[in-house]
Formats: sequence, structure tokens, C-alpha cells
Amino acid sequence: MARRKKGRKVHGILLLDKPLGISSNRALQDVKYLYKAQKAGHTGSLDPLASGLLPLCFGEATKLSAYLLDADKRYQVKIKCGTTTTTADSEGEILETYPTEQITQTLIEKIIPQFIGQQEQIPPMYSALKHEGQRLYKLARQGIEVERKKRKINIKSIDLLSCNLPFFELDVLCTKGTYIRTLAEDIGKALGSGAHVSELRRTAVGNFKSTNLISIDTLKKTAEQGQEALDELLLPIDCAVDNWQSVTLNADSSYYLRQGQSIMVSNPPSDDLFRIYAESGEFLGIGHLDRDGKVAPKRLMMY
Repeated sequence: MARRKKGRKVHGILLLDKPLGISSNRALQDVKYLYKAQKAGHTGSLDPLASGLLPLCFGEATKLSAYLLDADKRYQVKIKCGTTTTTADSEGEILETYPTEQITQTLIEKIIPQFIGQQEQIPPMYSALKHEGQRLYKLARQGIEVERKKRKINIKSIDLLSCNLPFFELDVLCTKGTYIRTLAEDIGKALGSGAHVSELRRTAVGNFKSTNLISIDTLKKTAEQGQEALDELLLPIDCAVDNWQSVTLNADSSYYLRQGQSIMVSNPPSDDLFRIYAESGEFLGIGHLDRDGKVAPKRLMMY
């Protein structure tokens, strides 16, 4: 006999303001406990040093987690030039110290553009990537360094927000897999002064922005009002892809789609993936066009 899953069936997306000092998984488990949810997942880790937007998916929303993992990210990062550290951030031990008298705002503005665009980046040792089953950061703590493969990334924009040397602050829009700590180190090398991340905050994931984020403290206070109050903080599942094209099916077509069948529609979407709705407005899931040009299910919601 199959074991019955513990917890409530909760569906939706929470835009969590992850606090400093805890891992993304710790934040997820704390929130999952408050919601008493059967199933939940996050959409891309933030280091304990980093704060900001961490979308959490509950229930059927976890089927869209991969699309958020692949989405572009935006960060505000405060960088300190003049020192390098073992972890490329302020939590690490200082490796080297450099003079900074030659650093000016004009020099920073001149150097920044060379880091915009498609490029290859070597992930830092202090990362959650695995090497032969071991997390890199665990190897790094043992003083072990291994070769890491370069990863293709695209830094779409970098804007200088403030400059109060030896600190300066950047706004960075980038593709998934970009390590801001590595970017800070590389900018430091170009400046000839070394550098590391002092503060890091994620401000956007895909079409989600860092407005009206919910803190864990707010969740705890809301939980005192009951589970319904907590559920009201959740966003609908389809908001994760609300910038995609959509198609609406009548009752009969919705029924057959849910059976896994492809449906002929008069004006099919042109994109590779799109949202599918029933006439009632219910979000049915993600679809694609099959070889015959029919709407076929890709990921269906099973509430």
C-alpha cells in the first residue's frame, strides 16, 4: 500500500524575500513547514550571503520550476576593491591586498562594458556544483581545488549604481548560471586591484520583480491568522509564464487534452511553448504544437 503524503495540497507561487545568513533550502523548509505543504521547491539557489527574491513553488506550480530556473536573473551587488578572498565574498579569508589609489569612477565605467555580452565563465570552487558526487564548496573547505569546466553565460547589462570607493555598486542582468562573485573577481583583476562581493541581492527572476516580497517574519505573523491567510499570499501558478502566448479551449477540447490527446485549433500560437486555458479561465498547463500543428500537452496541471 502506498504511503499517504503528509501535509496539505497547496498550489501557487510565493515571492519570498530570503534573508541573509541562511541557505535557500533552509528558507524553503521553513516556509514549507509554515504552509504544512505536501510539495514545494525553490527556483535557483541564493548563497547564505545573498538576500532577495526567491520564488517558491507549491504543489502543481513545481511543474513550472524548470522554466524559472532557466529565466534571466537581475542582481544588485556591492563590490569592494582592494582585497581578494578565498570565497570571493566577505565571508572568506583575505588572500591578497592591493593598493586602490589608482581606482576612479571613470576607470570603473570604462572597464565595465568589456564584461557585457556572451562569454565563458569558470564557476568558483565555493559553489554548489558537484565534482564526482561531491559539492565543490565541501572540497574547497578541505583545501582541495579541482578543474572546473567553463560555462557559457550572457551578461545582458551592467549599470553602475553608486561609487564610494573602495566600494561600488552594480545592477547586473544575466542569464542562468552566472556567478556574480566570479564577475566581481574578474572586474577586480581588470582594475588591477582585486575585488570581492560585499553585499548581494537578487531583484528579479524572469518576469518576477522584487516588489511586494514576503519575508519569513511576515509569514510567521500571518500563520497566526490561519492557513487561509497564508494561502492569500500565494500568486496563481500561471503568473510564472504570463508573458507567454496562450490558447483557450472549449469544454470538449479541454477534456480530450487532459486525456493526453492533441487538439486542432483555428489560430494556434506561434511560439514553441504556450499557456493553455479552459473556457472557464482555469489554467490547464503548458502546451506545444505537434508535427501536425495541433495543440499538444507538455505539462498539465493536476489539481
